[in-house]
Amino acid sequence: MEMVITGRAYVMGDNIDTDQIIPAQFLSYNPSDPEERKYFGRYANSGVPDGQMGLPDGNIRFVPDNAFRSEYAIVIGGKNFGCGSSREHAPLALAEAGVRAVIAEFYARIFFRNSVNGGYLLPLESVERLVEVIQTGDELRIDLNAGVVENLTRKSTHKINPLGDVLPIVEAGGVFAYARQTGMIAAK
Repeated sequence: MEMVITGRAYVMGDNIDTDQIIPAQFLSYNPSDPEERKYFGRYANSGVPDGQMGLPDGNIRFVPDNAFRSEYAIVIGGKNFGCGSSREHAPLALAEAGVRAVIAEFYARIFFRNSVNGGYLLPLESVERLVEVIQTGDELRIDLNAGVVENLTRKSTHKINPLGDVLPIVEAGGVFAYARQTGMIAAK
């Protein structure tokens, strides 16, 4: 896995729940079918109420109409990101939309675990409240080795907590791939 991730930021608020990340009406798609799986990306963050999308500016679409990918590779969240149901499709939807990392103050445990277990994206925790200092569209550079996110647009640097033991799991592509690589379970 690359230890440096770059991309544009999409800023969200506190208590973003899994029903907002991927609304229930889009769960009829089959994530095992590549032609259907891409629809999770199309509808990622489509349940976020108008006026809260792309905070603080509001009403900035995460995925353009009729597209499957977002121009935003890094999501910035506030407190309790991924709360709500235990919908494992939420980190999948963000990953299918092109998100490589989410940086939040803290996560609902189930979203964090689903992100890691599926190997979908990096769930990073910020040391400070980034939703106050980063804006949607800012160019960011995450350096996992240094434990920082640089805002290249605003010329500022902010600390993030290390991923620790979960990084190898995400690098492997999820908990089952990791278990196979390490010999915990038999290879296919």
